[in-house]
Amino acid sequence: MLATILILAFIILELSNVLALYFAPGSKYANAVGVFSWWEKSKQDPDLHDFVKYLVYWVAGAKLIFLLLLAVIALLGNTEIKRMTLAALCIATLSFYWRLFPIIRKQDQKGLIQPQNYSMVLGVMILALVVSFAVAAIIG
Repeated sequence: MLATILILAFIILELSNVLALYFAPGSKYANAVGVFSWWEKSKQDPDLHDFVKYLVYWVAGAKLIFLLLLAVIALLGNTEIKRMTLAALCIATLSFYWRLFPIIRKQDQKGLIQPQNYSMVLGVMILALVVSFAVAAIIG
């Protein structure tokens, strides 16, 4: 039961990100790309901005596929499948610290992220997700 609740909560959380990326990519909410000053700067070059938008929409589409698969698991998977799904989510989410966190932290330190220290807030939020996934995977 805990596994199902956590998977569904994660789906809702990430769905807000997908909606923001598709319909309000310049927003500073729901982890959209408006926190990066480069989003606005890319608008000065229409070709570059089209490329940036393409990448943003590609991420949103990949997340949507992933979320729909998680919904199938949450609704139809047995307890063991859900626990293994949470373990997989834990490992996959940790990849944020390998490639993405160093980049966003560097941008934040250069003053290119608004609000200031957003990278640290995001890092703590993602760590909380990882811990939640791990705990739920262990206790079911």
